[in-house]
This record gives sequence, C-alpha cells and structure tokens, in this order.
Amino acid sequence: MVFDAMLLSWKQQQISRGMKPQSVRGNVAVVRHFREFVDKLPWEWNAGDVDEFTSDVVDRGLALSTLRHYHGAIRVFCDYITSRHYDWMEICEAQFGQIPSQVCLPWNTVAHRFDFEGRAARRPFTYDELQQLFDTADARVETLVSAGKKGGLAALRNAQMLKTAYAFGLRRTELVMLDLADLHHSSQMPEWGQYGAIHVRWGKAAGGGSPRRRTVLLVPEFDWWIDGMKQWIGEGRPKFSNGDPEAIWVTERRTRVTGGYLDKTFAELRDEAGLPKALTLHSLRHSFVTHLLEFGYAERFVQEQAGHMHASTTSIYASVSSDFKNRVLANALKRIVEGESSGD
Repeated sequence: MVFDAMLLSWKQQQISRGMKPQSVRGNVAVVRHFREFVDKLPWEWNAGDVDEFTSDVVDRGLALSTLRHYHGAIRVFCDYITSRHYDWMEICEAQFGQIPSQVCLPWNTVAHRFDFEGRAARRPFTYDELQQLFDTADARVETLVSAGKKGGLAALRNAQMLKTAYAFGLRRTELVMLDLADLHHSSQMPEWGQYGAIHVRWGKAAGGGSPRRRTVLLVPEFDWWIDGMKQWIGEGRPKFSNGDPEAIWVTERRTRVTGGYLDKTFAELRDEAGLPKALTLHSLRHSFVTHLLEFGYAERFVQEQAGHMHASTTSIYASVSSDFKNRVLANALKRIVEGESSGD
C-alpha cells in the first residue's frame, strides 16, 4: 500500500536526521491517527480536514502543546511527501491522478508563537515558600541524624538536590543525570573552586534530536548553595561506597537517583511544608528564571542560563512579584519627579 510505504520511508528519513526513536514513533502515530480520523489518504487531504481534526482535539480537552505537536507532525509529513527530492508526487499522480499537498497552513495550525502552553495553575515559588521548603528539607536531616535513625544521608542528598534544581534552574532529567565531572570552575569567581558552574549535558532536546548542552553559572545571590554541596560531595556521598563512580546523586543501593524518586521526594517535602499542591518540582525552575530577572540580570543572560531557544519562553516562565513591580514603578516615578524638579 502506498500510504504504508510513505510512512516507512518517512520513518527512515527521520532516523537519518538523527531524531530519537521515541520521537519518530510518536510522529508516525500522529499521522496514522489523522489518516484514520479523516478516512482519506494523503493525496486526498485538504485544509478542511485539518480544521475538523483540530476541532475534535479541542473538544476532547487536550493541551495546546499536544495540539501543536499533532500539527507539527502532520506538517512535516506533508513537507516530506511533497518534496521534490522524493518521488511521491509522481507516484501519486501516476497511480491515482492526484497529488498530495501541504494541508497545515499558518491560519489553521498552532505555532510556537503562543506565549504559554502550560496550565494556569502552575506558578513559581514565592521567596517565603522557597524558604519554607528548604527549611523543611533541612529539618528532616537534623531530625533523623539526632535520633540516630537511618535515612539521614538520603535526606541530606534530597535537600541538596532541591536546592540545586533551584540555584541552577535545572529540569528533572538535567538534575538526576549530573556527574561529578559536571561541576565546573567560574572564571569570574575562582574562589568558588569547582562549584562556580554546572555543565548540563542532558538538556531538553529540540525537534527530536540529541540532548542539548549548556553551562549554567552560579550567581552571587545563590552562593549559599556552595556549603551544602561541599558537604554532600565531601562527606555524604562517599558514605554510599562502591556506588556509581560518576553520578552526583547516588542512592543507598549505590545507583543513580531516578526522576520518579525525585518527584516523589519533592511531593513529600512540599506537603510536609504545608505548601500548595499546585507547586511542582518544575516550579523551582520557574522560580529560578523569575528571581534572576528580579535580581536585575539581563533577559538574554537568563535565557542562556535556562537553556531556552526562544526569548518568549523565558519571558513566560517569569512571574515577577508585586513587590518587584512596585519597586520598578516607584523608581520610575522617582525619576520623573526628580526630572521635573530639576527642570524647575
């Protein structure tokens, strides 16, 4: 069947481009789903089919990011079968008297220009909430150690993991995949030693490709992170002997901490601290972006720190506090008043 041959050839082309197998399978599944929904073959598709498909996705309440992924997969497939570098146009015309066309157009699809595709309930921590979370994590360490109970080292590790997620704005996978070799010096702050920067090697991939890398610099406002990290690296981690020789975050079973464990630990500490369930592990990353902007760092610097490809993504991550906005407004008013006074 021509359609199956198209999918197979497109799958091979995606693999040739270096896309991850999971992404390739997902794209192929979307196109199959679209073909079954419209009950037509690719050389019969039109823009109206995309409109109907989109309406169905919206009616089912799926996330905007999911819809954008669907549109993207269908668009790329149509680009492939209409490309002059392949023979599908000629094959379809010869066998069916019709040729495929691009049916995903700027006016009937979702583009990346949308500012925010997350859920409205997601927000960054306030400074007080962050302090409450970290105090709760630290208190758990002290309680277990003073009582002579097991779990003190794990609690120390967990507390430092959450602080690292915030101080460097790391995603879950970026955090759990850190190795000792990823601790780096900062040329601007040599006195911090190997704790001046973190080299992220497992950043979020773009377009189904390989993980992107970046170096995140420790900023002076977060230098409190260093003492806790030194304690974990120098005192805590070595007691999990004969574990993964590379991983920073090792377990009692001498394996690397998993993302699932990290989510579970965060939820336990958040609930123990009495914080809203709307706050997630990813909220620490949102807080990192928001607070850097509030500290006065340039947006381009924050974008590089967070590893965002688009400046718009950085701007929607930020949710500056009312106090910050009031200070900005007060400073602006002060400049106006002083300017008028000097004009008199």
